[in-house]
Amino acid sequence: MSNDIKIKKGLDIKLKGEAEKAIENAIISNFYTLRPEDFHGVTPKLIAKVGSKVKAGEPVFYDKNNEAVKFVSPVSGEIVEIPRGEKRRILALKIQADKEQTYVDHGKFDLEPARGEDVKKHLLATGCWPFIKQRPYDVIANPEKSPKAIFISAYASAPLAADLEFALQSKEAEIQVALTALGKLTTGKVHVSVSKKGDSLFAGMKGISLHKVSGPHPSGNVGTQINKIDPVNKGEVVWTVNAQDLVNIGALLLTGKFSAERVVALAGSAVKKPRYFRTKLGCEVASMIYDNGVDKNENIRIISGNVLTGKQVQPDGYLDYYSNVITVIPEGNDYELFGWNKPIFNKVSTSRALTFSWLTPNKKYDLNTNTNGEHRAFVTTGTYEEVFPLDIFPMQILKACMYKDLDEMEALGMYEVAPEDFALTEFVCVSKQPHQKIIREGLDLMLKEIG
Repeated sequence: MSNDIKIKKGLDIKLKGEAEKAIENAIISNFYTLRPEDFHGVTPKLIAKVGSKVKAGEPVFYDKNNEAVKFVSPVSGEIVEIPRGEKRRILALKIQADKEQTYVDHGKFDLEPARGEDVKKHLLATGCWPFIKQRPYDVIANPEKSPKAIFISAYASAPLAADLEFALQSKEAEIQVALTALGKLTTGKVHVSVSKKGDSLFAGMKGISLHKVSGPHPSGNVGTQINKIDPVNKGEVVWTVNAQDLVNIGALLLTGKFSAERVVALAGSAVKKPRYFRTKLGCEVASMIYDNGVDKNENIRIISGNVLTGKQVQPDGYLDYYSNVITVIPEGNDYELFGWNKPIFNKVSTSRALTFSWLTPNKKYDLNTNTNGEHRAFVTTGTYEEVFPLDIFPMQILKACMYKDLDEMEALGMYEVAPEDFALTEFVCVSKQPHQKIIREGLDLMLKEIG
């Protein structure tokens, strides 16, 4: 039986500004920030306070709903600020990094005799557990539940996404250790998906089921791969891990020190020298963008993540905990007079009415953030199904989320989706509905009501 996965439905959005295959060390950031909002569903309970001195890998807060899940500092230094929002909600922990880094030393972990419970306790104690997420609900994995399988996507198909095989080069030892550890956490398989094009460093890895993926975006989304390999049904749980976080888990097990390393692709048409940078979680975005041709005075948008699912950050903002790309594109706050009433050659569209992107499938576009339309009621067009490869009815599940019908959401397959799975349907939506927000609110409702 072939492990190949061929995706036919989807859409590749080819943009200018792909990162050159060259890695540099980013300018060392003076400040690092942990934001609880990066960990959806977590209610932070502080361990450290302003003025506290912390080592790299030392816990600074934990999840109030599950005290075993700890969040640690990516660097050693001093906590200089803890801004709060409404109802004193913690927005962030800002850490001023030491020039000489010191680490909490957990000691090398001996995997050979370890049982799954031993591995779980070690990952929880060392702050590596937030690297593991779960479906359903797309939140940090509940350590009290056992997954039927674990999924890792080592292939990114999103616009201007980082080439994960390139970012992971020379990290085979850490990756193998992490995969072996994860294999002890499930009675099922550890599924790793890679691009069908070229050789993969995962091809020789032990203890995994390897899948070769081809087809347009969202073929690289882990949700697409779960749907095609082992869908999530009611009462089942699967875990997912980002490919780069395998390196951090493996480094912790090998050295006993928490690794916050991240190889980030700086990409986008507003970047004159797009390339890769080696940095750490929560670093200042400015440490990468301004020495690479990004003009502070230009009308641009900086996104932590890809253009479809990332978060907008300010020039003095910080890298998202799970992101491995910083995208910089023109801001789209200018409008074209009668732009809807003439042939369009410089935009991507699934429709052939007035747009001609289908004539040049390999052309790369310089797109901005303009939505080219306004929010309006849902229009049934059949467009969503063209770019949505999951065996789910996208329009129906979106509407079920909007009128909060839990039974219908469950019947339509809500257990296996995440907001990112609806990024493309949001992109092609003629009604300009916020699909990812709708799905996120639906998942939150299910988590609250069903758990």
